Amino acid sequence: MKYDYVIIGGGIIGLSTAWQLQQRCPDSDILLLEKEAQLAAHQSSHNSGVIHAGLYYTPNSLKAKFCREGALTIQQFCQQHKLPYSQTGKLLVATDKPELERMQLLHRRCLQNNVPVECLSQAQLHQREPNITGVGAIFIANTGMVNFQSVSQQMATNFQSAGGQIQLNTEVVDIQENPTGVKIETTQGLIDSKKLITCAGVMADRLVEMQGLERDFQILPFRGEYYRLPSSRNDLIQHQIYPIPNPDLPFLGIHLTRVIDGGITVGPNAVLGLHREGYEKLSINWRDSAEIIRFPGFWRLLSQHLKPGLAEIKNSLSKSAYLKLVQKYCPQLQLEDLQPHPAGIRAQAVLSDGTLVHDFLFKQTAHSLHVCNAPSPAATSSIPIGAYICDKLLKSG
Repeated sequence: MKYDYVIIGGGIIGLSTAWQLQQRCPDSDILLLEKEAQLAAHQSSHNSGVIHAGLYYTPNSLKAKFCREGALTIQQFCQQHKLPYSQTGKLLVATDKPELERMQLLHRRCLQNNVPVECLSQAQLHQREPNITGVGAIFIANTGMVNFQSVSQQMATNFQSAGGQIQLNTEVVDIQENPTGVKIETTQGLIDSKKLITCAGVMADRLVEMQGLERDFQILPFRGEYYRLPSSRNDLIQHQIYPIPNPDLPFLGIHLTRVIDGGITVGPNAVLGLHREGYEKLSINWRDSAEIIRFPGFWRLLSQHLKPGLAEIKNSLSKSAYLKLVQKYCPQLQLEDLQPHPAGIRAQAVLSDGTLVHDFLFKQTAHSLHVCNAPSPAATSSIPIGAYICDKLLKSG
C-alpha cells in the first residue's frame, strides 16, 4: 500500500489536517490511520466543548493566534454544515482582592490579544448572574459551545467525500524513514508513504521515539474530572462561569459550563494520571507509570509545583474539597448536586528540565512532521492548526 501522505491520529487535529490537505492536494492519495475502532475517541470527545476566545495566552504566540482564528472558523464550519453550537459568553469571576488584581491583569491580556472584553462590578455581576457570587468579573462575549466530536465526524465526512481514506483499528508499531519516504509498519500491514504527519495527542512522544528521533520532552497525562448538575439546576447560570486562573499553571480551574444539550457540567480539575488512556478514577497502566517515574522532567515539575499538585490530588479524592472550589463563586451548590460525568485526559508536553510546554511543539524531518504538543484550546483552534500543518508540510517540498 503506497500513499502520498499518511496521517496518524483520528482526533480533531488529525482530521482537520487530513481534510484540508485533501482539499489542497486533490490528486494525492491520502490515508488517515486510527488505532481505535472509532474516530475522536480520546481528547476530541472528552472535553468541555467550549469554543474559547483566546484571552489567556501570551500575545503573538501561536496559541493566541490560532485560538482567535479558530473561534471564528469553528462557528463558520458549524453554520455551513448545520451543526448545533451556541454563543453563550464567558464570565471570569473574582471572589477576593488577590483574584481581582489577577483579573485586572487578565483584562490587559485581553486587550493585548484583541479579544473584546467588558469589566463588571459586583452589582453588575449579580444582575447578570444572580446565583454567582464575586467582587467583580470580566465578560467575554465571543465564547461559545459545541460538540467537538460532531465537528470531528463532519471533518471526516468532508475528507472522505474529497477522496481521502480512513483506516480504523490500525495501530502503528514501527516507523522507518528512508531517502524516498517513510515505511509505516502497522497491525494491519506495511504502508509506504512519501510524507508522514503524526497527530497522536497523548502518544505523540512515543511516535517520535518510534521513528528514532531525538526528543527532550515527554507527554504527561493530566486527568480532568467532571461532574454534571441535575436537570433541576439547568437554569442556574446563563453564561460559562470560570474562576480567575493561576497564572503559573496551564489549567483554567474548575468552572461551570452550559453544554450544548442544555445541561451544566462542573470541572475539570487537573490531576496527574497514571494511565494515558485510563478514564476511570485510580486507573493505572504500569508502562505509563514507569515512564513517568523515570522521566527527570516529572520530578523537576513536581518540585516546582508541589503545593498545587497536592491540592489537585486532594480535590480528586475528596468530593467535598472539589465542591468548595465551586462554592467560592456558586455557594448554593451542594454535594448531592455533583453527579457522575465522564473524565477527560489532557496531553501535556513537559521538557526534561521540568518546564511545561505552553505553546505548540513540532518536530520535522525530510519526510515527516510530528505534532508533539497541541495544547488546549486545540479543539477550538483545530482548523487553523490543520492549515498551519499543511503549510509546513507543503513548504518542505
